Amino acid sequence: MLEFKLQDTYIELHKLLKVLDLVDSGAEAKLLIAEGHLTRNGEVETRKSAKIVAGDILQIAEVTIKVIA
Repeated sequence: MLEFKLQDTYIELHKLLKVLDLVDSGAEAKLLIAEGHLTRNGEVETRKSAKIVAGDILQIAEVTIKVIA
């Protein structure tokens, strides 16, 4: 499980994927999200600009990300 420490109160979902180097580009991140390949707290998340906050758990394929404050 990866842990991501927030620098602000939230980070937009597509930016988080880029920061963690899970995608090669912003376009790839947006496509991955739009196609429903990502869950947030057990629910499919398709909003590329969803505000990810401390306590959120994201799952992309075999990668789990825990967001901490």
